[in-house]
Amino acid sequence: MDKRKIRDLFGAINVWKRGDQRAPHKPLLILLALARIARGESREIPYIQIDEPLRNLLMDFGPPRKSYHSEYPFWRLQADGLWEVTGAEGLVARKGNTDPKKSELLKHDVRGGFTKEIYETFKNNPELIREIAASILESHFSESLHQDILMAVGLDLHTVQRTAEARDPRFRDQILTTYGHRCAICGFDLWLDDITLGLEAAHIKWHQAGGPDTPDNALALCALHHKTFDLGAFTLSLDRAVLVSGRVSGTQGFDEWLLRYHGRPVRPPVNPEYVANSTYIAWHNREVFKGPQRSR
Repeated sequence: MDKRKIRDLFGAINVWKRGDQRAPHKPLLILLALARIARGESREIPYIQIDEPLRNLLMDFGPPRKSYHSEYPFWRLQADGLWEVTGAEGLVARKGNTDPKKSELLKHDVRGGFTKEIYETFKNNPELIREIAASILESHFSESLHQDILMAVGLDLHTVQRTAEARDPRFRDQILTTYGHRCAICGFDLWLDDITLGLEAAHIKWHQAGGPDTPDNALALCALHHKTFDLGAFTLSLDRAVLVSGRVSGTQGFDEWLLRYHGRPVRPPVNPEYVANSTYIAWHNREVFKGPQRSR
């Protein structure tokens, strides 16, 4: 199949939308399947081999939900013209829609995978696997999580050129200046001559979810607090106090780097007009934070 057509298909996957809620089910399934091809594995994947790994990815890198459904993307990705399912004859559907029950996928050993043409193109063009994976990451996940997701699915993108749309290079400098070149959580402030070390501009509402590159949608965070913020280990209250998840635990470093800040306000920006917008904070609470918050 023509590479350009493959790029178009993956660039146009229909991701479930309701307002600004995140739905990374299909992107994570695609990354799992791409990693399998890169390892030389077969085209068709039994659903039973997808179920647990995909649910784990959804729990780790998706928004907090009461339940996690790997069966939805496994079945619904067919509608995007790049995935097909075999062994699905006679499956019992859920009430009210055409999706089969998870138990049916398991019972009948249903298998899924990219179409034969796409699979063969990927096998013969490993660089295309990495290119599509990079594009999926850029489109659906905060940059601080990319390497963690790649490690979780077992895929190496070291030879890939970034394919993201151009971003304003002044954004980072603006945010760091707004917060006095200090982490808004811990005050981290380290320099090598005139170069700031380990300090990053972190979006509150991710760019991939429509969050703007504006000061009221960003915090200056050290690399550690940026990563833990994007993973949902902590969030902010609407009055901008740090709220640590009750699901976080640890020994060395836990008290010093997270627990001690629980309930404390973040450092304010130099310009009060740039204070974190409550609308973006509410999105992070709902779509990223792995609650509930700690009682202490």
